[in-house]
Amino acid sequence: MVPADSSLIRNARSAVGEALRRGEHEAAIREALAFQTRVQSDPHLNRAPFMQAALGDLWSALGDYAQSASCYSAAIELSPETAVFWFNRAAVRRFLGDLTAAESDYDQVIRLSPYDAYAHLNRAELRTQTVGRNHVEELESALREGSDDWRYLVPMHYALGKEYEDLGDYSAAWLHFAAGAGLRRRHLQYDLRRDLDTVEWLREAFHAPGMYPGHDSSAPIFILGMPRTGSTLVETLLGNHSSIRQGGELQDFGLSLISLVRARLGRECDRRELVFESSALDPRALAAAYLRRTRWLGRDARHFTDKLPLNYLYAGLIARAFPRAAMFHVVRDPMATCFGIYKVLFDQGYPFSYDLDEIGEYYCGYARLMEHWKSLWPGRLIEVSYESLTARPAAEAQRLVEAIGLPWQAECANVTANTNPSTTASASQIRSPIHRDRVDRWRHYEAHLEPLARKLRGAGLIA
Repeated sequence: MVPADSSLIRNARSAVGEALRRGEHEAAIREALAFQTRVQSDPHLNRAPFMQAALGDLWSALGDYAQSASCYSAAIELSPETAVFWFNRAAVRRFLGDLTAAESDYDQVIRLSPYDAYAHLNRAELRTQTVGRNHVEELESALREGSDDWRYLVPMHYALGKEYEDLGDYSAAWLHFAAGAGLRRRHLQYDLRRDLDTVEWLREAFHAPGMYPGHDSSAPIFILGMPRTGSTLVETLLGNHSSIRQGGELQDFGLSLISLVRARLGRECDRRELVFESSALDPRALAAAYLRRTRWLGRDARHFTDKLPLNYLYAGLIARAFPRAAMFHVVRDPMATCFGIYKVLFDQGYPFSYDLDEIGEYYCGYARLMEHWKSLWPGRLIEVSYESLTARPAAEAQRLVEAIGLPWQAECANVTANTNPSTTASASQIRSPIHRDRVDRWRHYEAHLEPLARKLRGAGLIA
């Protein structure tokens, strides 16, 4: 690229990113379309592979993964030996559920860049590995021969843990999960105490349901709880309904809250002050700010889902702001939840997830907070059990649809009928029928998890 081309890409990314930060999705789309028109109208730019890839990046950020994949395909056609183009197309193909094509793309990435650790990890997660078709030998070789940098080793260990677990070699899987998690934790700046303090601040700040009437909108459907409990499955089943649009893991409630508190104070504030100031916000103003940020989701559907798990922190404010909106609290066996968190290398967030003791402490804090919310708003949070959902998906899906106030549609019982994009850690799992075999998989590691079990038992969370 010549410098002028580079500045075009930087300016387009900045314009789209700034519009998204303001919660102006339509404005962000206009900026992306303007850049696309500029590229397509100039033969020099239109033949530049990095321009096509930049378009792919913008459409991916906007959630238009089909358009994004098309742009990456154009970049690949212009420069087939550039590994990053294959990698990015693989990622959006995974979001779209085209897992076979995504695996083929990751094969190309690894051919061009044999030590791309995240290509190895992402490919391992696309499907259940089998004795006759797996990458264990290739992964072991790449682990030995590749870099000794922790940023390379961590995803390689997680990839091997995933494949060994699929093959039923739980001893080898544990060694790699533990190695990857331990190495990641050593290179992570995180203070668990701050998160545990936040729980106590919330319990102190929110001691009554609230003095103001909330917004009358029932458009948002909040799906919250701990990660790895089945929130993506709940959203996928609900997303089959003709009146519900999937929103995915939206950051908009927290961003709306922060914006209103900053405006109220006229300055930045620390987390503790944010918690206490948020408890004094007018719920209607908070709801209105959230609906402004998410209005693009409500254009073609009566309801939309917001399945950010950590919205459980805001459950009190959500209950105040949207008294008519459905709130689903997804729960799973605590041991299965904690181990499910431990064996995933998250793209971002969840810094407590790389140490079993910290996971246990965090889970106990989460449980205390959820009990507090339920004591303030009895019956307001509708509990959804992962175990019940996987055992009786049709009955559970019907219960949830009726709780929203919608007529039942049989399509909601079929997870594979949903072709909507998914960007979560479960994006590959939801493309296959519901399996019960994941429910108790943690028991293969029971001896290793005994310290975690003692902590949860001591808190009265398991028997």
